[in-house]
Amino acid sequence: MHVGSRLRLRRTLLGLSQEQLAAAVGVTFQQIQKYERGSNRVSASRLYDIARVMGVPIQYFFEDIDDEVTGKRPTQNLPAMAGLAEMPQAPFEQDPMKKNETLELVHAYWRLPSDEQREAVLKMLKAVGRRD
Repeated sequence: MHVGSRLRLRRTLLGLSQEQLAAAVGVTFQQIQKYERGSNRVSASRLYDIARVMGVPIQYFFEDIDDEVTGKRPTQNLPAMAGLAEMPQAPFEQDPMKKNETLELVHAYWRLPSDEQREAVLKMLKAVGRRD
């Protein structure tokens, strides 16, 4: 799911549709949907193709991954052969950085034509955010 969320984030920031990315990689847009939702795992060779098309290193898809995301627990707390059950994971959409609204906001911000306009918008958002 983490790789899929990073894929979605990068695709949205680049302004690519699922259809455009799918065509560039050579899969169906439904497959891109499944990757982004975490329904299907992305193979190493497909991840290489996606990274190349999106202009990022493969490591990009694993940035900010932590023990909570991977479902790993510190080894000192693991009993021997704890079983094969996976750790429960937090719901995907709880992270505000993974919501469409956030991605659209970032994309719109970077489409502003000048640094001055971006700075003004950022100041405005910070000021509005301080109001209670």
